[in-house]
Amino acid sequence: MKILKKHVITAIVMMMPVALKAQQNSLTLKYDKPAAVWEETVPLGNGRLGMMPDGGIQTEKVVLNDITLWSGAPQDANNYEAYKQLPKIQELLKAGRNDEAQSLMDKDFICTGKGSGDVPFGCYQTLGELQIQFAYDKADKVATTVYERKLSLQQAIASCSYKVNNVTYNREYFTSFGDDLSFIRLTASQAGKLNLRITMSRPEKAATRTENGELLLYGQLDSGNDTKGMQYQANVKAQLKGGTITTEEHALVIKNATEVILYVAAGTDFHKNDFKKQISTVLATAAKKPYEAQKQAHIRNYTKLFNRVQVDLGKGTASTLTTDKRLAAFYNNAAADNELPVLFYQFGRYLTICSTRKGLLPPNLQGLWANQVHTPWNGDYHLDVNVQMNHWPVEVSNLSELNLPLADLVKGLVEPGQRTAKAYYNAPGWVAHVITNVWGFTEPGESASWGATKSGSGWLCNNLWEHYAFTNDKKYLADIYPVLKGSAEFYNSLLIKDEKTGWLVMSPSSSPENAFYLPNGKHASICIGATIDNQIVRDLFNNIITASTELGIDADFRKELQQKVTLLPPPGVISPDGRIMEWLEDYKETEPQHRHISHLWGLYPASLISAENTPELAAAAKKTLEVRGDDGPSWTIAYKLLFWARLQDGNRSFKLLKELLKPTARTDINYGAGGGVYQNMLSAGPPFQIDGNFGATAGIAEMLIQSHAGFINILPSIPDQWKATGSVKGLKARGNFTVDFAWKDGKVTSYRIISPNPRKVKVKVNGEIKEITAIKG
Repeated sequence: MKILKKHVITAIVMMMPVALKAQQNSLTLKYDKPAAVWEETVPLGNGRLGMMPDGGIQTEKVVLNDITLWSGAPQDANNYEAYKQLPKIQELLKAGRNDEAQSLMDKDFICTGKGSGDVPFGCYQTLGELQIQFAYDKADKVATTVYERKLSLQQAIASCSYKVNNVTYNREYFTSFGDDLSFIRLTASQAGKLNLRITMSRPEKAATRTENGELLLYGQLDSGNDTKGMQYQANVKAQLKGGTITTEEHALVIKNATEVILYVAAGTDFHKNDFKKQISTVLATAAKKPYEAQKQAHIRNYTKLFNRVQVDLGKGTASTLTTDKRLAAFYNNAAADNELPVLFYQFGRYLTICSTRKGLLPPNLQGLWANQVHTPWNGDYHLDVNVQMNHWPVEVSNLSELNLPLADLVKGLVEPGQRTAKAYYNAPGWVAHVITNVWGFTEPGESASWGATKSGSGWLCNNLWEHYAFTNDKKYLADIYPVLKGSAEFYNSLLIKDEKTGWLVMSPSSSPENAFYLPNGKHASICIGATIDNQIVRDLFNNIITASTELGIDADFRKELQQKVTLLPPPGVISPDGRIMEWLEDYKETEPQHRHISHLWGLYPASLISAENTPELAAAAKKTLEVRGDDGPSWTIAYKLLFWARLQDGNRSFKLLKELLKPTARTDINYGAGGGVYQNMLSAGPPFQIDGNFGATAGIAEMLIQSHAGFINILPSIPDQWKATGSVKGLKARGNFTVDFAWKDGKVTSYRIISPNPRKVKVKVNGEIKEITAIKG
């Protein structure tokens, strides 16, 4: 055994540098023309600032973002008389008059005011657009040749290059992980050939001016109440080699330069009263440093995160194509390009690193990239799958610290959530419903059919728990324990005995955004004991029991929850047709292919249903997915990919990955079939929603490694497409293990499991479960 272990470790160490070198050569998005629309531009970000350049030749348009830029303001939209209607609502549900209960809730059990339809709820907004207008010699004959546009995931740097009139023009862009501003470097191969005019604009609430040689864009958004809305500002400063710079009232004008470096600093007054001073300081500091030093500091800080994971799934023949052509080719012949799934997986990790940062906000529905004032669905945080899906790949993909911004956001929901719990349920603890924002909104939405779902807070607690499950960080657990407990106290207080089954369930309840037919032919969404609520309560109670035991606290509460867990419905109830029931009653769905599959929450992200431990429920989950079908918005396809990976059907997962990578140009608001990705590989709902990217990233990892069933399972759902050869370095497993492995012909040939302290761990390799001692690392 010792000889085998030594051989395994040696093999993996020798293998990885080769895989890493291959990855460095292939992790690039590339194009042979400028972006025609925003969905073709490449995303750059440093966790706070975002930038999306289009690489235009006569006019470059660069969309700018700051993840903190929100309209709206804190508000109290609770109906403090709502709880008085709770007994009547429960009585109607008990009598099977769900439609009447829902009508009553639409009247008295929703938020006050405009809800998510306007301020003060607000929305995430674009910061604005930077325009660079170019003038060339022989302006009437601007013929370009040898155009190339790229985004390096390995360095988080974008570039474009082209020739006009035998002059080669190069641009390089990055949002710095060093001095926290954006850089655009423009060069010409011949001296004095850069002539450009720089402006900035925004569709509303904006003004521009020049001051002290800098161009400023600034304004203040609507708050929706008597407080002042959020202020923002962006400053552009230019440094030249050769040539001259002059200022107009609203522009910087550069003539006859050979090199131009643009420094773009921006900020808002979100938790920062001195943001304008900070912008000036950042610009002054950056301008004193050589560009190359700034670039290397950026790469060094970024790669500390990005380089933790390497994946090699073998080669293909399509990697020389531009990304748009490559996506089209993959959909028609996936066998030709095993490198594209790796690119897409690492693109997801890249997006995570670029769209959040410890101490800031988690990625919203658009990450941090938005080109509109009113983003789709407000660009907010949806709590019935979307923000959770954004974080599903974070732990397994070795970016654990990037889960902490979500924990901070959830902590901020506790106090307003306590008010909401009292107002609507006269309950202790805290609750959040379906939507939230940076202002701490926890109230129900403005329609009971979707807005009364109250699983949001419990679902968020699962995300918080996963960080502990992967890290074993007891200090973190002690920090979030009050948040978990408050959520559990709320749900615990609402449990009532269902007379038909004897189980403890919640009333009212609902399965997110879905509806069913009643015996009278009418339909409703509100019910007693929706499956997702039952699963979330079970998962949360079990986690509280574990946490209180490990922390040595709350013995009485732990004992109470231990008793309650035995009275909860099972993780799934199988209907007569063999599927997992979505509701406590075997209702007929109004939409059998509905985009949400909430009753499989216990399969993923929870582990209440698994192929290993609950095979009958796993089989019922498969039948559920067969009826739901494989289509939907991209985030739905990604979720189905994850479900099939958990069910250990790698080929079905791969089929869904292929559907997810289907090229599209649609930007309409879509709730049904569609999905796909844009040329820049951002996920299309449509429109752009980043959760599809993150869900797919988690899904690819889940195909390669799982650790939810009490052991580390290597290659649990590998599709035939990837079996020939491959290797992985740096993926994480629950228990704070780092796992490296390689395979050939679908069989693991070497593996290494690393832990901060040598300790025993169970691992399933090639169908055999064994116990080994992880090595220290």
